[in-house]
Order: sequence, then C-alpha cells, then structure tokens
Amino acid sequence: MDTSNPAVFVNAELLHFYVGRRVRAVMQVMRSDGVAVIGKSTDEKQLVVKGSPPPAPLTTFVEVIGIVDSDKSIRAETWTNFGDAIDMVSYQKLCQLANGEFKHLFL
Repeated sequence: MDTSNPAVFVNAELLHFYVGRRVRAVMQVMRSDGVAVIGKSTDEKQLVVKGSPPPAPLTTFVEVIGIVDSDKSIRAETWTNFGDAIDMVSYQKLCQLANGEFKHLFL
C-alpha cells in the first residue's frame, strides 16, 4: 500500500482545513452536468466535485479522491461507485474520528 500521499477522510464541513491537499469523501450524487457533480456530503451539506466522472454511470453514492479546490469543492482524481445504499451516518462518524481525537490512527 502506498502511503506517500495519503487522502484524509472528509465531509463538506471539513474541506476548508484541507485546501490544496488530497482528500477522500463519500457523497450522494444529486446531479451532474458533465463538468461537475453536485452531491450531498455525509454531513448533509452540498459538495461540488469538479472533473469528468468515469464513463460508466455513477451510482447513487460515490467516493471521490482528489485535491480540495476551495471550502466547497474537490478536483477529482479517482471516482469509485459505492452502490445505491450506504450508511452515511457511519461514514460521517468516521470523518469525525479521522479529524478529531483519533487523528493519529489515520494516515
């Protein structure tokens, strides 16, 4: 496993801490216009992912790994379909743990 460039687990609320850095986020896809995908983050806030999604259709939930552009958007490097059902509450708790008192346990 390559740990030279880790991606921090984030939700929309945490983006402002990581501008210019590599992150990973799960979101519910709301709409796509070919240039960006608008979705709902695990914290129920809007998240904008810039860059073309893969040619395969996106599922309802996706994970995106990329560089934070601003406090509201990520420039995607990698898209992963997570299917049509996911426990967003558990992922939200993971984001809180990975950025809180247990930050040292995450890359």
